[in-house]
This record gives sequence, C-alpha cells and structure tokens, in this order.
Amino acid sequence: MLEILFIIAILLLSVMIHECAHGLVALWFGDDTAKRQGRLSLNIFKHIDIVGTILVPLILLAFYLIAGSGIIFGWAKPVPVNAAKLRNPPKDYTFVSIAGPVSNILLAFVFAGMFPIAMAVLNGHGTLLSVASFICIFGVRINVILAMFNLIPIPPLDGSQVLMYLLPQRLAARYRRLSRYGILLILLLIVTDTIKYPFLLANYLSRAILSLMYHAGAGL
Repeated sequence: MLEILFIIAILLLSVMIHECAHGLVALWFGDDTAKRQGRLSLNIFKHIDIVGTILVPLILLAFYLIAGSGIIFGWAKPVPVNAAKLRNPPKDYTFVSIAGPVSNILLAFVFAGMFPIAMAVLNGHGTLLSVASFICIFGVRINVILAMFNLIPIPPLDGSQVLMYLLPQRLAARYRRLSRYGILLILLLIVTDTIKYPFLLANYLSRAILSLMYHAGAGL
C-alpha cells in the first residue's frame, strides 16, 4: 500500500509539472492565459482531470497489481493556451507542446541524481534506503514513460504538434483532422498492445539515465 501511495504521488507531481511547463513556455512566448486562470500553480487540485489523473491510473494500477506487471500512466487537465497570443504561433506552439515531455525528462534526471545521494547518505539504514531507492527509481520510470507517451504523434498528444509543424502545410491540415479520432487511436494502441513499443524504449532510457547518474555521482 505504501508503494502504491508513492507511485500515485510521483505520478501526480509529474503530470502537474508537465502541465505547468506548457503554461510557463506559453507565457515566455507571450500568452498569459494559463497565468490569468491560475494554472501556473503547484496546487494539484487545479490540474486534476477526473479521467486522466484518477480513473485511468487507478484502473492501470489495479491491472498492475493483479497481473504483477504492466504500465501506469495518466495525464492532467490540459493547460489553456491561446495560440493567437503567441508571437509566432506555429513555431511557438511547437515549443509549448514539447515543453511538457522535456520537463518530464528533466525531472527524471532529478530523481536519478537523488539516487546516488540516497545510496551514500542512507548507507546502513536498510528501510530508509529501500524507500528512497524506490522513490528515485519509480520517479525516473514514470517521468520517462510520460515523456515517451506524450511524444507519440497522435493528436492531442504533444508529439502530434511537433509532427504537424514539420509537415508541409497541406499534409499538416489533413493530419490535424485526425484529432477527432485521437482518443480512439490511443485506445487502439493499448488494446492491440502496440503501446508497449514506446514503453520498452522508456524502460531502456530509464535504466540508462539511472546508470548515468549513479556513475556520475559515484565519481564525485
């Protein structure tokens, strides 16, 4: 039960920072909509989405506990962005979109950086070291998974905006029409187990980040 609470806490923190990153970059490029609506806040209640922040993670967590394996992810209530207020809407909105996954990768490095510190400081304190290690490892995994998931180029995920910016204008307009089927396409990836491929990549990257930061910390 304690592990479940830690996982939920890490997930909530990660999706909240993800959404705040969108709003902060939008503000940097001239759109203060998120700021005016109080969404640049670390108050989790301002970011909770009933489906993405509560129902989906709990259902996936239940499957994880029953099967002993699986994936756990979720999303927060999207931060409002008014593209018309951006100085260069197509380009700036792409940076706004990519800010969320980038924030999760940075947060993964923060958790990974805490791992060698915990190993050094809590050496000899078995229970505390186990708890700290669990938090660091799952902090890395959850954030890399969130980044990889959101980079899938299916609307409304963040990766779709990046692809839309890179495509020629005519193809981008056609691609944009997929947004009405985005949730169905994501569900199709889950049902057909195709979703496992970005998560396999996330698993590899998580191990690489942990290994990198552990050896970097050991060398200090």
